[in-house]
Amino acid sequence: MSITMYDLAGADPDLRFSPYCWRIRFALAHKGMPVETIPWRFTEGDKIAFSGQGKVPVIQDAGTTVFDSWAIAEYLEEQAPMPSLFGGSVGRAHAAFINAWADSVMLGGIAPLIIRDLLDAVDPKDQAYFRSSREARFGRTLEQVQEDRADRVVAFRASLLPVRLVLRRQAWLGGAGPSYADHIVAGTLMWPHCVSRFQLLEDNDPIAAWFGRMLALYGGLGTSAKRV
Repeated sequence: MSITMYDLAGADPDLRFSPYCWRIRFALAHKGMPVETIPWRFTEGDKIAFSGQGKVPVIQDAGTTVFDSWAIAEYLEEQAPMPSLFGGSVGRAHAAFINAWADSVMLGGIAPLIIRDLLDAVDPKDQAYFRSSREARFGRTLEQVQEDRADRVVAFRASLLPVRLVLRRQAWLGGAGPSYADHIVAGTLMWPHCVSRFQLLEDNDPIAAWFGRMLALYGGLGTSAKRV
C-alpha cells in the first residue's frame, strides 16, 4: 500500500512546486517507497484539516499522519532504514544544519527573485490570497519585490558559495552518493525551476551541473516535472 501525500499544486494540477514537498518526493524515491500525491492549493485548508495544521507536505501511511518535511524525512528513515537518507546520526545532524540553512538563506534569497512569476502559476482561486499575504509580508507589491532581479541575482548566487565549494570536491553533498542533504537543496531549487524561467544559476556553476544530476535521479523524477 502506497503512502499518500498532499502536494502543493498550481492552476495545472500537474504543476507541483513546493520546495518542502519536493524534498519528500526525492526522499521517497531515494527509498523506493511508492507514493500517491494529491494536489492541494493554498485555499484548501479543509483538505488537510485532519492533520491539525494548514501546510503541506502531509503524508498518511497506514493510519499514521505526519506533517512538516523534516518530520516526514525522519519518519521515513524509521520506517525503512535502508537505503538511508542520513547515513547515521552524524549525517542526520549535518542534514539538520542544511535544512535550517536552506529554509533561511536559500528560500529567503529565492523568493524576491520569482515571487511575481509564482503568482501566475498558482490556481486562480488562490491568487487574491497569495498576492495579499505576500505583499503584507514584503511591504511592497509583488512587482516591486521582483524588479531589478537581474542585478540582485548576483548576491543570491554568492550566497550559495558553501554548496559550490563542496561540489567542487565531490559529486554529492552526501559524499559518494546523494543523501537527504542533496534532497533538501535540490528540492528547494525545484521551486524556482518549476514556476519561473528566470535563470538563477550560471551555466558553468558546479551547482547547476549537480542539479542536472539530481533532476536525472530516480528515473528522471525531476527532469519529468511539469514546468511553466
